[in-house]
Amino acid sequence: MSTLNDEEMKELNSVALANKQATDVLAWAYKTFGDQLVYSCSLGAEGMVLLDLIEEVNPGANVIFLDTGLHFKETYTLLDDVRKSFPTLNIKALTPEHTVEEQKEKHGDRLWERNPDQCCQMRKFEPLQRELSQYTAWISGLRREQSPTRRETPFIAKDHRFSLLKICPLIHWTQEDVWAHIHDRELPYNPLHDNHYPSIGCAPCTAQVLDGADERSGRWSGMEKTECGLHW
Repeated sequence: MSTLNDEEMKELNSVALANKQATDVLAWAYKTFGDQLVYSCSLGAEGMVLLDLIEEVNPGANVIFLDTGLHFKETYTLLDDVRKSFPTLNIKALTPEHTVEEQKEKHGDRLWERNPDQCCQMRKFEPLQRELSQYTAWISGLRREQSPTRRETPFIAKDHRFSLLKICPLIHWTQEDVWAHIHDRELPYNPLHDNHYPSIGCAPCTAQVLDGADERSGRWSGMEKTECGLHW
């Protein structure tokens, strides 16, 4: 865990960062943590914005993508496009210990339906935990507007699940802000966003969202689960 104490983080959140732009937050973060800072990108709309801003602030920065083996084909195509669009970034795909087929043999078919928490634990949390053990801080694209569970997200906080600090430069951005940046900068994005998929995760656990609904309501639709366990 970083040596920043609670009082220092409170000051950063209330004074030093609260009135700054996302690029200012990123510049502070890379100046403070250097190579000990990594961005975990899900390739969502916020991810495209952050990749663009990070490349501007710190070309050559480390980026990780969780390849669960269960993504939409459009997501894998986007990953290829992202590598071409942001050539200076060091983008690494993380994979779980077991393939989807090995998981089926060990735990039964369609675990994501029977025990989605266990599936997320094995295919997301554990590989990310192994990778983040090398770092002091990580960047996330969380926004307060995304869902009720994210409305109090600070710029910087202790992440006890991974024993490091989490930095969220986009907490004040709206969905409109995100898309304005994507279109203004002509950034690549997942075409599923144009077909009522505002939040995209693994294909079996992502559904279309009705107009006016919470933008994450299509994730684990019909279940009590609302988060994959990486952020809460």
